[in-house]
Amino acid sequence: MLLTLAAPLAQARVAQLRVARVATAVVTLERVEVRVDWPEQATSGELQLWAAQVDAPSLGYHFRDLHWRCPLQRLERGGWHCEGELRAGRAAPLRLSIRLDEASTRVVLSQGGARVALGRTAARPDQATLGLARVPLLWAQALLHQAWPAAHFKAGTLDGALLVDATPRRPLRISGPLQLAAAGLETADASIVGEGLGGALRLDYRSTPTLSQATVDGVLRGGEFLAGNSYVALPNTPVSLQIQASQHAGQGWVLPRIAWGDGSALTATASASLRADGSLQSLQVQAHSDDMTPLKPRYLSGWMGVFGLGDVDLHGALDVQARVADGELASIDAELHDVDLRDPGQRFVFDGLRGDLRYSAGARVESALQWQGGKLYGLGFAAARMAFASDHGELRTRAPTRVPMMGGSLGLHDVVIRPPQGGAGMDIRFGMRLDAIDFGQVSQALGLPAFQGQLGGDIPRAHYANERIDFDGGLALQLFDGQVAFSELSLERPFGTAPSLSADIAMDDLDLLRLTDVLGFGSISGKLDGRINGLRLVDWTPVAFDARFITDDAPGVRKRISQRAVQDISSVGGGGLLQSLQGQLIGLFNDFGYRRIGIGCKLENQICAMSGLHSAGNAFTIVEGAGLPRLQVIGYNRAVDWPTLVERLMAAGKGDVAPVID
Repeated sequence: MLLTLAAPLAQARVAQLRVARVATAVVTLERVEVRVDWPEQATSGELQLWAAQVDAPSLGYHFRDLHWRCPLQRLERGGWHCEGELRAGRAAPLRLSIRLDEASTRVVLSQGGARVALGRTAARPDQATLGLARVPLLWAQALLHQAWPAAHFKAGTLDGALLVDATPRRPLRISGPLQLAAAGLETADASIVGEGLGGALRLDYRSTPTLSQATVDGVLRGGEFLAGNSYVALPNTPVSLQIQASQHAGQGWVLPRIAWGDGSALTATASASLRADGSLQSLQVQAHSDDMTPLKPRYLSGWMGVFGLGDVDLHGALDVQARVADGELASIDAELHDVDLRDPGQRFVFDGLRGDLRYSAGARVESALQWQGGKLYGLGFAAARMAFASDHGELRTRAPTRVPMMGGSLGLHDVVIRPPQGGAGMDIRFGMRLDAIDFGQVSQALGLPAFQGQLGGDIPRAHYANERIDFDGGLALQLFDGQVAFSELSLERPFGTAPSLSADIAMDDLDLLRLTDVLGFGSISGKLDGRINGLRLVDWTPVAFDARFITDDAPGVRKRISQRAVQDISSVGGGGLLQSLQGQLIGLFNDFGYRRIGIGCKLENQICAMSGLHSAGNAFTIVEGAGLPRLQVIGYNRAVDWPTLVERLMAAGKGDVAPVID
């Protein structure tokens, strides 16, 4: 158009042209006005172009109030060149250069270091080359919106050389290589986010008013993206990618082939379909890993974090087939080859996992897993096998499983697992039985004093949901010839950050002589009862409880307390020795008779409210003596800082307590 207008008017001073509409295969201009000012006898003039509306619907571009102004020059060999500022509405100005003659047209659009160059020849007017150099991905937002309305680019640049073929009665075709650098994108609801993505890709995109088709083939290097709970951190080594996709007008995309290659870490092929809003309709995927070690940091950290396994390392090989139908998980078939799962803190360890695990939302399937050994919170367990059946969206054990553990066994039965679906999270129900577990081995594994006894009990039902396990029933520990019973058990974030345990504990007829001997807490003979109500541990540190311990009368059981135990109790309780015993005479006796011993602590906000057998003002009696010499231990500080109390207890157990005599 420019050539047609300018050639006969080169000697005129002013020429104007108004066109209601200019239409090509790619772009349409509405209400176009062109003005050329060419002073008489001048070698150049000025060109201005206005367009009220510019639309390229197949590319997704729409502009309003476009104005271009440039000096118009005739080329020595014929043709014209014009370069100047281009404005569209209130957007930042660009620089537009047009060079054209009877054989070719070249258009360059630039801003700063970014440059888009369009070339076309008269011999093939329906084809154009499109060169991209450091083009901000924001310039391609309209194209992205065509394929993915919910997404927008945030950062990144694009380089490439594309061929645009707009031959009439044929699909619009855009093809060629592209280089992506530091790309960032995000969906409107932030469910999908990408940062720092880079790669070398080849695009082949075809579009008609009723059908769009695209193929992307190449490699990605570096960057990260998040899709729901799936977080992917790409390595700097090349990851091959191939995507084939098609979309009918008004419908979602269909992806008949997706191929992914990340060396020995992960190879996968898949097919998928999306709804019109971009959500997942169906998916079929097959994946294989020869070396699972990189899987967690590159692909699984998001999901493992959801289940509290963010620190667990993976080793071994894996094959997986999965299917999603109507947006819901339909089936999983995973085969494990000598897989090791290891948490650095030994909260969760499995060695030598092998076998298959199959899940079905429909017809029944069966599978079985076995392992060579492992640890649960540092407690070792031996080899076992667990058989599963699955149908209608549940994974169940086919028979009770007995796991040898610490001289006894851990039994699991009636296990039912429901994966996350329909907006609901993971749901697990199971029964558990502990039988004759050696508490001495448990104590050693946990770094506790050398307690001796057996742990057992039956929990008929336990329920895990929303990162919390609630236990029905209780556990009983046969300890120091007495019994310790746990009830109202619940555990939050069992494998996550700051796990929290709640429980009530009842103690009955513990042998004090054996207990104090193990604790190194002097020597006391007798029987002890106690309760710890509302116990709450956060990251295995007590933050709240209401505890009370009191000696119990038992026929034939002597009740004596050693001088060392008196000093330890006095130190812990902040107490003194009063009434019939003179402080300077305590060293003359090795032990004393007592009638009762009682002490309590209610922990709130790091302060322990102390109590004893009975109270008078700020004082509370801890030990009531019996016989001669008569002993009385009284505490005088009812509010004790919890860390200070713990230090006193630890010092007493080590024998580091100096005598406290009042």
